Amino acid sequence: MNKVGYPRVDINLEKLRHNAKKVNERCLDSGITMTGVIKGASGLPLVAKQYLEGGVKIIGTSRLDQVSDCKKFGIDTTYMLIRIPMLSEVRSVVELTDISLNSEVEVLKALNNEARIQDKQHKVIIMTDLGDLREGFWDKEELVETAVWVDEKLRNLTLAGIGTNVGCYGSILPTTDKLNELIELAEKIEERIGRELEFISGGATSSLMRIWDGDMPKRINHLRLGEGVLLARDLDVIYGYDMSMLHNDAFKIKAEVVEVKKKPSHPVGKVGVDAFGHRPNYVDRGMRDRMLLGIGRVDYGDPGELLPVDEGIEIMGASSDHTIVDIEDASRDFKVGDIVEFDVCYATIVYITSSNNVKINYV
Repeated sequence: MNKVGYPRVDINLEKLRHNAKKVNERCLDSGITMTGVIKGASGLPLVAKQYLEGGVKIIGTSRLDQVSDCKKFGIDTTYMLIRIPMLSEVRSVVELTDISLNSEVEVLKALNNEARIQDKQHKVIIMTDLGDLREGFWDKEELVETAVWVDEKLRNLTLAGIGTNVGCYGSILPTTDKLNELIELAEKIEERIGRELEFISGGATSSLMRIWDGDMPKRINHLRLGEGVLLARDLDVIYGYDMSMLHNDAFKIKAEVVEVKKKPSHPVGKVGVDAFGHRPNYVDRGMRDRMLLGIGRVDYGDPGELLPVDEGIEIMGASSDHTIVDIEDASRDFKVGDIVEFDVCYATIVYITSSNNVKINYV
């Protein structure tokens, strides 16, 4: 299972399984079904498996090829597409997934037609935009009418529920008032169709705040959770929640030192733009010990989201293929060939698990 070489990402499966189990238990205690979102780890099947072994029943992702990979790996479970479908992928949506999030009438028609062709019943959750300004119906009457139309007219679709997204684009918080808006819309639909909806889906990891605070509105019964399991860092670092019962180091980057030199801290010559067209602000701190690592932006994205494990080292920046690190005040001496370890932020995981240049090592 292990792969030798660097750069690499070590993925601790036991820690992921622990996180999935603990978060799922907290959700169940609040009457909430959890969809375990694997897109943050590029849909790696062994990551999906840890969710299931932690008790999660639904796997969600935004990429259909990740569902296909998991199925080929032998992971037999319920799959949810959490990005609204493209018309061009409707056949694969019905073929590969059981549930999808939707906000366009034309796509719903196409899904219904394709489900009829495949002789399947496909569940849909209709999304409403409550202010985050990502996907979903803005006109609430249009939302209700569309939901009723799906329930009454589209025979190969099952209206499974409604949902919303908060905290992704518009940074809107999942307050109780905001989630109660969702419940009010669900109850209007339920009154029209004469039955309760299976899902009232109240968002993603940021909505765990309501569970941790004990004030989740009772009718919210579904969340789509990725970062809160994979890293469990955002609610702690950004909002100050106690996440100490979870591991925030299940993913670690390890990179090899390729150069150690003393060099000026400010570029020498006429300064233009860097390889990415940016004009960084360089601070002249004199001659400093520094090292280069054999890993760069194409592997992990933003160097500012790498978190050094060693004390006293500072990431100065990165090119496509190298990371420049100040080691003047490092707690240990570095030499060429040494391995440097980093914790990561959520966005970084997507890059490192999808990069062909970064090896994946399960521990």
